[in-house]
Amino acid sequence: MLAAMTKILVRWLLLAGALLLVAHLYPGVVVKSFSSALVAAFVLGLLNTLLRPVLVLLTLPVTVLSLGLFLFVINALMFWAAASVLEGLAVTGFWAALVGSLIYSLCGMVIDVVIERLFPQD
Repeated sequence: MLAAMTKILVRWLLLAGALLLVAHLYPGVVVKSFSSALVAAFVLGLLNTLLRPVLVLLTLPVTVLSLGLFLFVINALMFWAAASVLEGLAVTGFWAALVGSLIYSLCGMVIDVVIERLFPQD
């Protein structure tokens, strides 16, 4: 139980750091502070958990026709939606949201690999 909570907390902190990295690497994304990044990572996690599956299901025909490329648009929309709700995260437009979500997703994949190495399954 404690290991699972620690794993979630470490992942959340690393994803907040990933948001700061995105803001540092790409000028179209601005994060005001680490606390703003923590809130933004939490909101992005909620949006990706609750809203993204519904959008993927509703846009399944377009996703199939585009050979899965439309999923990048859905990721960008989630990133843009989080920025529009939060004060500490700003995105200059759709293309900035697309690039920001790509960088954030790549960081998330690396973080997931690191987390699995740090906290192996029993």
